[in-house]
Amino acid sequence: MVRQYPLPASLAQQTDNVAKMRQILGKQDVPIPEGVTVKVHKRVVTVTGPRGTLVKNFKHVTLNMRVMKLRHGDKKVRVEKWFGLKKELAVVRTICSHISNMIKGVTKGFMYKMRAVYAHFPINCVSSEGNTLLEIRNFLGEKYIRKVQMEKGVTVVNSTKQKDELLIQGNDIQAVSQSAARIQQSTKVKNKDIRKFLDGLYVSEKTTIVQDEI
Repeated sequence: MVRQYPLPASLAQQTDNVAKMRQILGKQDVPIPEGVTVKVHKRVVTVTGPRGTLVKNFKHVTLNMRVMKLRHGDKKVRVEKWFGLKKELAVVRTICSHISNMIKGVTKGFMYKMRAVYAHFPINCVSSEGNTLLEIRNFLGEKYIRKVQMEKGVTVVNSTKQKDELLIQGNDIQAVSQSAARIQQSTKVKNKDIRKFLDGLYVSEKTTIVQDEI
């Protein structure tokens, strides 16, 4: 049996200081492609592109954000955090991911594909109010009509290429994914064994509206 002795107070304090050591500067850049305009004012980011404009407020995070212009004409968004701990530096990468998704949204857009799964009763989906409201009928043979409201800037349509498929489209990935989650939750089977009752609407593919040329 190996006997363990506690560390001296001074050595333990040095160990804690090393574990909590702050990085002087944590930074990350997001390149701005051609045709996209990014403005940063008091941690409010506005991204404008061919598909529209997105605005996100990051005032709840204490860090520095600015648009930088390089010598050869390119631009990028720089996010900085001075003297940050590990979790605070992780926020820098998170904010950059949000800005990158905003740029992708105003250039290519986001599209979630959902498939209707049923064993006996076919699920009928009808979009209304300018493709912003989805009505789900005949779910498990029920007469009750389920209505799901899409998030702002999101539309839902029936696919013309695939049977029993929905297309949820929009520029904001958070709004698109939240709308898809609402649809899936609206057809959640209650008081039944979900391993046997698999009826519902499920996300089958996540892609962009504008596809890259191969």
